[in-house]
Amino acid sequence: MTASNYSLKVNRDLLDPNFESYRLSLDAIPTYNIELDAAVEEVKLKDTQYTLEHMRAFGMYNYLHLDPWYEDSVYFVDCKGRVLNLTVTLDTALGKPREVYRVDVESSQCEDRLCASLSLTSATWAALSDGSGRLYLLRTGKRGDSSHMKWEPLFNEDLGEPFTILHSVSHVQAGVHSMEVLLLRVQKDPEETKGSGYSVSLEWITITLHRDHCKKYEVKKRRVLRGKSVPHYAALEPKGKGLMLASEKPFVFTHVDGRPVEQPEPEPMEVEKTDPIYFWQQTTEDVTLCVRMPEGITKEGVQFRLTADNMTIGVQGFPPLLEGQLFASVDPEASAWIIKNDKSLEVTLQKRGEGPMWPELVMGDKRGEYVMSDEQAALIHERLTHLTSEDLNGNPDRDKPPCNSQELEDCDGFPEDSFSLTHFDEQSLKPTQVVNLGSHQYLFTVDANPSEMPCLCLRHDVDALVWQPRPDQPGNMWEHIATFNALGYVQASKRDKKFATCAPNFSYASLCECLRRAFIYRQPSPVETVLFNRKQGRQVGQVAKQQVASLDSDKPILGFRATNERLYILTSSNLFVLKVNNN
Repeated sequence: MTASNYSLKVNRDLLDPNFESYRLSLDAIPTYNIELDAAVEEVKLKDTQYTLEHMRAFGMYNYLHLDPWYEDSVYFVDCKGRVLNLTVTLDTALGKPREVYRVDVESSQCEDRLCASLSLTSATWAALSDGSGRLYLLRTGKRGDSSHMKWEPLFNEDLGEPFTILHSVSHVQAGVHSMEVLLLRVQKDPEETKGSGYSVSLEWITITLHRDHCKKYEVKKRRVLRGKSVPHYAALEPKGKGLMLASEKPFVFTHVDGRPVEQPEPEPMEVEKTDPIYFWQQTTEDVTLCVRMPEGITKEGVQFRLTADNMTIGVQGFPPLLEGQLFASVDPEASAWIIKNDKSLEVTLQKRGEGPMWPELVMGDKRGEYVMSDEQAALIHERLTHLTSEDLNGNPDRDKPPCNSQELEDCDGFPEDSFSLTHFDEQSLKPTQVVNLGSHQYLFTVDANPSEMPCLCLRHDVDALVWQPRPDQPGNMWEHIATFNALGYVQASKRDKKFATCAPNFSYASLCECLRRAFIYRQPSPVETVLFNRKQGRQVGQVAKQQVASLDSDKPILGFRATNERLYILTSSNLFVLKVNNN
C-alpha cells in the first residue's frame, strides 16, 4: 500500500474576505491570582541537551494540562511531585489546587531527568510520566463530580530513557480494556554524524488489562518511529488504529517489540513517465486547459460541470477524466468550453479575482502538464538572471541592491524543509495519506471534542485555519472546521510568543509571551452602534476585538490553556485565571 498525496480542502464558507482588522478594546479582563503552596519546577535543559529539538520538545513544554472531559478543570505537577487540580465554578471563590496523586520525587531523580508530563486519557483514566523514564497509568474515577477521589495507579513501570507523554487514548475491544500511549524522546544517535548527533524517537505503547487479573495491566506492544525533527502535532486515533504526525522531517517505523522493521528498498530513480491527460496555462486573469478526448467527440458526448470551486470533465457514460476542487474560485458565468480538432476540449476559466498564479489546477491532481506562455517564460528568465550571472546583481539597474533577506518580514519566512502531515496505519506501519503542508506554518493544537482526535491549527495565507482529523473518512481525513481571521499574520509579528491556543468552541484565540503578557483575539461580533467605513463607503456590522492582559508577575510563563470562558496561565509560583467570556 503506497501513501496517497492529499490536499487540505478549505471550506470557503468559513473564510471572511471582508475582514478588516482587530480593534483594540480597553475593556478590562477580570484576573484572579492563586499563589501556589510549592513551586512548579521548570526543568532547565542540561549542557548536553543543546539542540533545537531538545528546546522544542522540552524547553517549550506546556506545564499546564486542560481536562477536555470536564469544563474549567486544569492540572499541573509541582516540585514535590504532587499532581494538583484546580476546578473553577465561581471565579470569586477560587479554592486552592487539590492534590489527586503524588509521585516519589526522590526515586525520580536521574541525571537526564525531564519535566513531569501528564495526559488525560479518558473521562476516567490518565497517563503520567515522572520525567525519569517511569510511566504510570492512573484510574481517576469520574473527575468532574467535585469528586475528591485520589487517583489509583494500576500500571507503574520503568520504560527506559526519560520521555514526555505526547498523547494517550483508551478503548475497549472484545471486552478487553487497552490504553495507547505515545512517548517522545530525543536520543543520541551514532548514525547521525553530519547533523546534531541526536535523533527524535516516538514510542507507541499498547498496555492492556491482564486476562487473569482484574487490576493488573501489562505492556502488550511497543512500536518505535524515528525521525530528525520533533513533531509539531502527534496524536493517536481513538481506537488505536492509526497515528497522525505533522513534522518538518519524515518519520518511519524502525522497531516493533524490539525487532527491526524491514525498510522498503528505495525506489529506482527512473520512474516510467505517463503522458499527461491535459495541458494548462494561465494569466493573472484566466486559466486555459486542453483535455484529450476520444477522437470524433461531439458536443452531446461531453460531460462538463463547473461551479465556483469545483470542475468535472468527462465523456457521457464513463467515469470523469478530471474531477475535483479548483485551486481557487472562478466565475462560472464568464467561463466557456469548445471542442478543438474533434479530439480535445479547450476550457477557459475566468479567475474570480486577479491575483497570484495558481501552483496547480485541480487540488492534488498530478496528471496535467503546465505550459508556460512565452511572455511568462521571458519574465521568469529575467527575474532569475542574477542566479546565473557572475555578478551578484545581474540586474542592469545596478543602483538597486539585490533582494536582502533581512528586509523580509517575519511572517514571510517559513520552515524550509518539506513540512508534512502524515497518517500511519497501525497494521501496516506505513503512511496511508500524506499532505505536503509547504508554507502552512503550524500554530497550535487544541482539543475541541474529547471523543475525537485533537485539532491542529495551521496558517493559510494570513488566516489561521483549524482542522479536525477524521481518520474514519479516508476521502476527507482533515476537515476545516473554524477560522481565525488574520491570526496567521498577527502571530508572526509577536517576536516573544511562547504559547498559542484557542477556546474549544473557537470563540477566541490567544497568544502569550514568555513573560507577563497575553493577547486575546475574539471572533467578530455585532456592534451595538453603527460604524461607518469611509474608505469603502459602507456600514460595518461586526467588529473583532483584540485585548491585552498583563499579569502581575515577573516569572516566566510555564503553562497556558483556554476554556470557553477562561484563560489559565501558570508561572512557577502562581496560577492566574482570566475571565474572558461570560456565559
